[in-house]
Amino acid sequence: MVLITVRLPSGATLADAIERLGLSEDEVDTAYGLVLIDPDLGLYGLRVTDEAGRRTGPPFSDPKISPFGPPRRSPG
Repeated sequence: MVLITVRLPSGATLADAIERLGLSEDEVDTAYGLVLIDPDLGLYGLRVTDEAGRRTGPPFSDPKISPFGPPRRSPG
């Protein structure tokens, strides 16, 4: 999955985004949902399959988050 941003009207829903982008529910991470990024600009974030991301525009980096550096040892 890749993360994309889309411009939608204020108050848009996940169903609105799916319809506007011409996607199927299978192409969208419905658990991630539609995330409001900037209400003034109507920007939302949406995770979609790689193929859907190529069709809708350039995706943004969505790296896996993991700890940085070696594990800390507890004192004692």
